[in-house]
Amino acid sequence: MTEIYLDADACPVKEEAVRVAERHGITVHIVSNSGMRPTGHPLVKQVVVADGPDVADDWIAEHAGEGDIVVTGDIPLAARALAKGADAIGHDGRPFTQDSIGMALAMRDLMRELRETGQSKGGGPAFSKEDRSRFLRSLEDTVQAIRRRPPP
Repeated sequence: MTEIYLDADACPVKEEAVRVAERHGITVHIVSNSGMRPTGHPLVKQVVVADGPDVADDWIAEHAGEGDIVVTGDIPLAARALAKGADAIGHDGRPFTQDSIGMALAMRDLMRELRETGQSKGGGPAFSKEDRSRFLRSLEDTVQAIRRRPPP
């Protein structure tokens, strides 16, 4: 049964993910290392992990698997999810795929190096309404695609 795992600490699309999950009766795990206001929604499972780097990512990578969806802006977590057979979608709705993840990791490393050497100030464009709409479409499309796949 498909489940959605949200890397939630900096996730701007929590409400949108819950809306899509509600339409399909899918459980959503909202994983963070800080307490978030409880939703009280029966499909939402809030998971608070210990503070520390990558603790939420590790929890998601341990629990997500084939047929699940991981929503994250963290490229290494997306790579781990894909390696386990899960689908991965960025907060802006762009899917991570086996074909794109290598380039995404390389660009992430390049940008980090440029920031460390002062050649780039970092910071991408602000999250937009178009990003939110793209995310909703992408998550809906991903749920539909998973439902059409033959069982493993």
